[in-house]
Amino acid sequence: MLYLAAGDNKSVLTDTDMRSGLESALSKLGTRKHVLALPPDFTRFHSRAGKLTEWVWEHFKESLTDIMPATGTHVAMTENEIRRMFGRTPQNLFRAHDWRNDVVTVGTVPAEFIREVSEGALDFSWPAQVNKLLTGGGHDLILSIGQVVPHEVVGMANFNKNIFVGTGGKEGIDKSHYLGAVYGMERMMGRADTPVRRVLNYASAHFTRDLPIVYVLTVVGREPDGNLAVKGLFIGDDEECFEAAARLSLEVNFTMVDKPLKKVVVYLDPDEFKSTWLGDKSIYRTRMAIADGGELIVLAPGVKHFGEDPLIDGLIRKYGYVGTERILELTAKNSDLAGSLSAAAHLIHGSTEGRFTVTYCTGGLTGSEVEQVNYRYAELAAMEKLYDPKKLTDGYHRMPDGEEIFYISNPAVGLWASRDRFNT
Repeated sequence: MLYLAAGDNKSVLTDTDMRSGLESALSKLGTRKHVLALPPDFTRFHSRAGKLTEWVWEHFKESLTDIMPATGTHVAMTENEIRRMFGRTPQNLFRAHDWRNDVVTVGTVPAEFIREVSEGALDFSWPAQVNKLLTGGGHDLILSIGQVVPHEVVGMANFNKNIFVGTGGKEGIDKSHYLGAVYGMERMMGRADTPVRRVLNYASAHFTRDLPIVYVLTVVGREPDGNLAVKGLFIGDDEECFEAAARLSLEVNFTMVDKPLKKVVVYLDPDEFKSTWLGDKSIYRTRMAIADGGELIVLAPGVKHFGEDPLIDGLIRKYGYVGTERILELTAKNSDLAGSLSAAAHLIHGSTEGRFTVTYCTGGLTGSEVEQVNYRYAELAAMEKLYDPKKLTDGYHRMPDGEEIFYISNPAVGLWASRDRFNT
């Protein structure tokens, strides 16, 4: 059921608009005594999910008993990040998700279904895993709060991805990421109907129908003045809610360029992006816009690691971003990579297949470390002087020396493609 559908590509929803819409939808749900909220973590700071969660707390008061950021493979949020994102919401309500240890398997998607959606590329079953708090916490309402935006693994982020990946377990996350990588992210990004989404929908229909999940989904876009604005708010308990948000996201978050771009410069906010695991959104979201032989320059002052945990960091350092074919070979031959398929998938996603180059300018990794994983390196200070993120605005720029670049201030809020590489 769709409880609220507000906004369109011309809308700018204010805090008053969003709070009114949220209150209207929550009132339709009636009295609840034991509520769990599942917002995103700090990497989705601009989703407005933090403010929505704060309003949920103000609405339910003591009936909101638990808040678990759907971190998936990401590190747990710090107290400072919680304070910045969720405002006055009490810190003692927050629970950390441990994707390696804190999960239960609620069902298994059969191998035949995986073979079908992967077009025969993969032959394994898929465990539908969620944090044990969802099934054992006795909640009479689970609010999954987040942002719908183009995504490299599932096509469009959020909806039941927030459940089965955001609060999911290692095997489920590994296999879903690998499915997306093997199928090909360029075949999926910006699309609501993808192989990974079909697997998640199968799990929702068969294994979590009895969980009282309601989705609160935003669509956030960039206005002509460069500021981010909420364009839509959708609240519901089924696919209709997600599909409505996904349609708007494709209108709002997708930028089509007339011809492939020779040089793209992307800035990564240091508060959001501390690893290439996250920072490679700069590659995922721009790859369909970059010309063969082109260059992507990533200004990454906060990037100090490759992976979000030591195990994955070590695998990235060991194998590097060496292309799909090579990673598939290495995965078949090496048990450590085969045992961490999400890392293998990430190495595929972060590779350019030799089509363009990536120059990482980091605040915490050395040149030799960056080059070891098959990226180029340049000094951050020198590149920020040349391409000053404080002065550049999103879009095309002609530099003083005549060079043309395309600048993106935050790759997480969109998807860019040239007309010859994306068919809607």
